[in-house]
Amino acid sequence: MLIKNLPQKMQAVLLDENGRLKVDYIPLSLPGPGQVLIRMAAAPINPSDLGFLKGSYGVQKQFPVVPGFEGSGTVIAAGPGLIPRLWSGRRVTCSASKGGTWAEFLLAPAATCFPLAKHLSLEQGATLIVNPLTALAFFDIAKRGKHAAIISNAAAGALGQMILRLGQTVHMPVIHIVRRKEQVELLRSLGGEYILNSTDSDFDDQLRTLSWKLMATLILDPVAGEQTHHLLDAAPNGSTALIYGFLSGSKEDNLSGNGSKRVEGFYLPDWIAKKSLLKVFLDMQRVQRLAAHELQTTIHKRLPLSEVLQAIVLYQTNPTAGKILLVADNEKIPGDLL
Repeated sequence: MLIKNLPQKMQAVLLDENGRLKVDYIPLSLPGPGQVLIRMAAAPINPSDLGFLKGSYGVQKQFPVVPGFEGSGTVIAAGPGLIPRLWSGRRVTCSASKGGTWAEFLLAPAATCFPLAKHLSLEQGATLIVNPLTALAFFDIAKRGKHAAIISNAAAGALGQMILRLGQTVHMPVIHIVRRKEQVELLRSLGGEYILNSTDSDFDDQLRTLSWKLMATLILDPVAGEQTHHLLDAAPNGSTALIYGFLSGSKEDNLSGNGSKRVEGFYLPDWIAKKSLLKVFLDMQRVQRLAAHELQTTIHKRLPLSEVLQAIVLYQTNPTAGKILLVADNEKIPGDLL
């Protein structure tokens, strides 16, 4: 399948080797074996994207590069292969490998794209991979490691809220750590039971008492740095801290343990790579079934690609308000008036 009269160039956000962003037009490539070409509808700004922009995320790509790890759109051209043919003309949620999703089009391996269920919109599909699959992975790790409860650091964000709702569904206690009073109130409104404010004077004592009471031996930490070891100190013996981000900006001494306690890294593409294509496909079906509640994502603003710098500032200013979508197709996903 190939849509006729494709443009020779597409609009895209570009990151150069000096960390500068601009919006420009770049050549449009056609799919080869095993690939599909997706007309993008929208793509979110995630913490992993901000880490990539700063050079602190565990992926290196050749500059200039289009950022963006996930998004949604419609497959308009397919290269040779069974899966590309199956996805032809379908609305998909997709992840990027060499390219990025902050563009009008994405050339991607068909195996990294998943058809959207009819009841899901392209807007919902834009955020179905990074956070939802990470949340599922965490509870899979908790189950396999026989952890009785979880400590979730920086718990007020989109992923933290998914962890809260999934914990309720699978009946696993979660200790949610936030940093502001309004975040405590937000998680309490969502039904969170164990919520701690790290700015409270007795936070350390609260965390130590509660984590030992619940035997919360799995720590989910996107902050890293000194805070990781601070959390480990309060956790029960035999605990594991799982680092999945570097919001602190520090990568020093992150993978050293403390006696019976250890620190491990989590990188979603590595977790996916260990699974069969069928298992990942089944996980994505589960994500789509849970998208309306447990794995729901709140959208705060929708801005065009041309306003990427403003979009990043909006997201950094208040990340707990919801996701910022970069809209590539206003006919599919109308933008917001500021």
